[in-house]
Amino acid sequence: MGLRIGVDIGGSFADFAVLDESTRTIRTLKVFSRPDNPGSEVLAGMSELTQRYGIEPKDVSYFTHGTTVGVNAVVQRKGLKLGLITTRHFEDVLDIARLKIPEMYHLKSKRPAPLITRDRVVGVVERMAADGTVDTPVDEASVLAAAETLRAAGCEGVVVSLLHSYRNPAHEQQVKALIESAIPGMFVSCSHEVWPIIREYERTLTAVIGGYVQPRVSHYLTSLQAALKQAGVGVDLKVTKSNGGVMSAEYGKNNCVQMILSGTASGVIGAAYVSQQCGIKRCMSLDIGGTTADMALIIDGEPQYATGEYIGDFQIHIPSVSVSSVGDGGGSIAWVDRFGVLKVGPESAGSNPGPVCYGRGGTQPTITDAFAVMGVIGSAELGYNAVKVDVQAARDAIAPLAARLGRDVLATAEAIVEVSVSSMYAGVSRIISRFGVDPREFTLMPFGGAGPMMACYLARALNVNQLLVPTTPGVLSALGGLIADLKNDFVKTTYYDLTSDTIRSLQEEMHRLEVQARAWLSAEGGDPDQAAIHVSADMRYRGQSFEIDTPLVPEWLRDGNMAAISEAFHIEHKRLYGHSDDTAPLQVVALRLVITSKTPKPRLREIERATSASIPSANVQVWLDGALRSVPLYRRVDLLAGHAFEGPAIIAQDDCTTTVLPDYKVLVDAYGNLEITAADRVGA
Repeated sequence: MGLRIGVDIGGSFADFAVLDESTRTIRTLKVFSRPDNPGSEVLAGMSELTQRYGIEPKDVSYFTHGTTVGVNAVVQRKGLKLGLITTRHFEDVLDIARLKIPEMYHLKSKRPAPLITRDRVVGVVERMAADGTVDTPVDEASVLAAAETLRAAGCEGVVVSLLHSYRNPAHEQQVKALIESAIPGMFVSCSHEVWPIIREYERTLTAVIGGYVQPRVSHYLTSLQAALKQAGVGVDLKVTKSNGGVMSAEYGKNNCVQMILSGTASGVIGAAYVSQQCGIKRCMSLDIGGTTADMALIIDGEPQYATGEYIGDFQIHIPSVSVSSVGDGGGSIAWVDRFGVLKVGPESAGSNPGPVCYGRGGTQPTITDAFAVMGVIGSAELGYNAVKVDVQAARDAIAPLAARLGRDVLATAEAIVEVSVSSMYAGVSRIISRFGVDPREFTLMPFGGAGPMMACYLARALNVNQLLVPTTPGVLSALGGLIADLKNDFVKTTYYDLTSDTIRSLQEEMHRLEVQARAWLSAEGGDPDQAAIHVSADMRYRGQSFEIDTPLVPEWLRDGNMAAISEAFHIEHKRLYGHSDDTAPLQVVALRLVITSKTPKPRLREIERATSASIPSANVQVWLDGALRSVPLYRRVDLLAGHAFEGPAIIAQDDCTTTVLPDYKVLVDAYGNLEITAADRVGA
């Protein structure tokens, strides 16, 4: 038995969660992240863990890590300079996309510029038919000419995405070999290696995103591995994946697209675990870090999954936890536009220089600075004492905005918070409309460094009556990575009619997927004999344009039970659209398999019960709802099970600060979570 460590490195802080396998207890830590020197924050964190808790690197038995380095590269467009090779006459695949405008009610809205410009897209002579047979063999001369064109254009890597390679990848493999021979050392990625799905644009875009971030992510993981070795940690590094699982760093270096949403997925996994343990049936997680606010829905303790999540301006078509960015983060910068309108974000101060009040060289006011001016932070330790809040510096930074707006500094600070909450409200409204849910039926679970500080404001705007703040909300993403299971997705495009003539082919394809999945799990150190396997199929009525992911029981495929497979689809179609046609012929477009191997989980332990009323450690002056109020400040470590008090209040702890607005009440549950409820709903 040893220590399992999860680390989540975000825009401002690197968060650490440590699970003692013998006691199943959790210890936590925050240090500043270092995007300029990846790996150094891990060295700093391990040193601090030794000093604070006596944790020795040699005792670490498991180390997992979630990161936003991939998604940041796409959002900031700081990835590899790529070229793209397509089948001749399909060179416009990225520009044509799906012919949709980004905003359907804004006729002048434009699609974002592709990550690979048209001058770096070259077609080659070849053609694979839809059934996987060769229509036109690869013309080697056209491939070599394309390679020379891209080399002359200064491309640092090449993505190969040819027609129907999901069915037969032979031509992509041949083109890759020719390029590597002609240009030794050139990075070459094939779409069938990244995610072999039907539909040219989706497969090409996913491959492009994977190639765009691959060198940066690979270098990052290599640096992190070196830092761990230098720190004395002897175990192999694991990284969290977009689908909420984990994989080895070595596998991740060559499959970067699988970890593009690594950091955001980790937080949802942590929130799902807490909601499951607390019996919350319908939960909205709200992760507010230094740069963004991200929301996900968790039903019956299970995150919702999807394909086609947005990475900046682009959709990535791999299975992932369904997480949507709904607003700004604590480091988002406030500014006034040329019309005199107050705006917040999207630019963030990040970790370096960070908010002005952190005293690390920041000069532009942020949401965090607004809370400092309002008095919400600055009266207690923050960030495990890594941060000393300079309230006067924050006031000085906001003062120019106040002058332009014709308001005083306190009112301007609160206006910054209100503008950011308004942005989140609009984002959440889109999400709840997309899923067709009523936010009043959900419990809002805020986490991240700024989540509990802003959650009450958003809950009030959404008319959400119940919030639950976990015991360690500031490092919940690190905890999520720590408890994530070994997990991988596999897909095989089949495009078969569901008939007695094709069921044998479907059985063979599923068998191959299962063999592939168990081999992967064994290579990753899991036990294939103890693995859980979930099977689904992308199905549709013949003639439909799109498919429905339909959960299946593996035995149905093994036994050739076409009736059960058909009924599963009819039920799912009716659930989604309100109707089905039991007599219509069906198609199985793709088979999907997910393999999972469980990891140890911490136990939520009941804390000591209170025998007297809660007592604040101080009273602080806080600007709330347009007035300066004397507000009690509670320290989280002093709160016991059964403690209850009314807002307004401030609750301080090492990893974050919780704001309780007027007309809300707080109850500490048996596990130490904060149940925050609208006052008129308490006991309802």
